[in-house]
Amino acid sequence: MKNDGFTLRKRLRSFKFASNGIRLLVTREHNAWIHCFITACVLLTGSIVGLSATEWIAIVFAIGMVLAAEAVNSSIEALADLVSPDYNEAIKRTKDLAAGAVLILAISAATIGLIIFIPKLAN
Repeated sequence: MKNDGFTLRKRLRSFKFASNGIRLLVTREHNAWIHCFITACVLLTGSIVGLSATEWIAIVFAIGMVLAAEAVNSSIEALADLVSPDYNEAIKRTKDLAAGAVLILAISAATIGLIIFIPKLAN
């Protein structure tokens, strides 16, 4: 890709493309729907129990990491399907690894949530 230099118009256009990527993630990716539902539940519960600023930072970071990982995973899957529509063991491995990365982050996020919410809900 040719680099024609920085312009405000190009930067604004890149935000438009990125926003479209987020829209595609939340409207077309079924696993992202699950993440978004859990996100809404966590945000509501956090508001009810009164999280501290530090707790909110951890929660927001965990949510962002899971959703970003899901977007990367969905991108890898779409590209892999385009490159190799037929079954391919290397493509399967690539897709499984990307999905595994999302699962690792989702487990980490759930652990963060449990560490923060269990003491608050136990009181």
